[in-house]
Amino acid sequence: MARKKNRVDLDRDNGIAPGLVAKTKKRLVVASGRSHPELAAQVAQHLGTELAPTEHRTFASGEIYTRFEVSIRGCDVFVVQSFGPPVNEWLMELLIMLDALKRASAKRITVVAPYFPYSRQDKKGRGREPISARLVADLLKTAGADRIMSVDLHAAQIQGFFDGPVDHLFAKPVLLEHFERGLTGEDRETLTVVSPDMGRVRVADTWSDSLGAPLAIIHKRRDPKVANQVSVHEIVGDVRGRTCLLVDDMIDTGGTIQKAAQALKASGARKVIVAATHAIFSDPATERLQDAAIDEVVVTDTVPLPAERRFDRLTILPIAPLLARAIHEVFEDGSVTSMFGGDA
Repeated sequence: MARKKNRVDLDRDNGIAPGLVAKTKKRLVVASGRSHPELAAQVAQHLGTELAPTEHRTFASGEIYTRFEVSIRGCDVFVVQSFGPPVNEWLMELLIMLDALKRASAKRITVVAPYFPYSRQDKKGRGREPISARLVADLLKTAGADRIMSVDLHAAQIQGFFDGPVDHLFAKPVLLEHFERGLTGEDRETLTVVSPDMGRVRVADTWSDSLGAPLAIIHKRRDPKVANQVSVHEIVGDVRGRTCLLVDDMIDTGGTIQKAAQALKASGARKVIVAATHAIFSDPATERLQDAAIDEVVVTDTVPLPAERRFDRLTILPIAPLLARAIHEVFEDGSVTSMFGGDA
């Protein structure tokens, strides 16, 4: 049977240039690196698809190799790669995946990085420092990324580092639903939202509005020459006899949260609950978060958390449904902003 040819469009009367008309359909493809395959599989499941078959290898020299085992020509590809340790290895793997996708003629490539690497290096605090978050954005663009999707960026200005669309998602709806269901009546009546430092006041303020609770702020000072060293100073707001909800974007070594909780309890707080998006949990975070001053810790699974870093008072909420919905909106040319009441 002769192959049917595409119709030639010569509608010059309407000012349309001569060309071939072909009916093409968009194809959504989800691919995953090796940093958090469980999350990527859950995202694909929520979208009603499977992960693209991909070969990953690390050679004896440490070099990384990636090959997509099926054709992805003309596909709208979403690459899920989070950034727990080892961060630099997963970053290099992502760059290599992007290069492979670009050379395989993917139509559009979106990096889904639930936790954006190097996000705390978003500005120069002292002379002769790098702005590494900008460097990562440049690397992703050069490697072939057309779009970036991330959750709770450490600084909103990172969106401007990437020369292309950035979908800034918020984990607040996921965490908020948990607390609306789980807080006791006494907790709701005595609830105070607490910002662990001045940098998170705006986020804590939105939580305060959503929960109808007063806001308190902890003033802290960090030594710029010593990493992960924090000293808590004074608390602005009344916390005596209150259930304090400490909200932050990430927990790394847990020093800020531990000292904030201790300061709250020393000021008469009845209970301290911690809510954070990214559970990085570098040593000795697990030990610090089991401090007697902390009653509960609630995080999402944007970063893989091994069993040895989990503990009894820890609750981990799934972020895959949120990511899947955002991916669907991007693929269908819908609105990601509408998912967050116009704030994204």
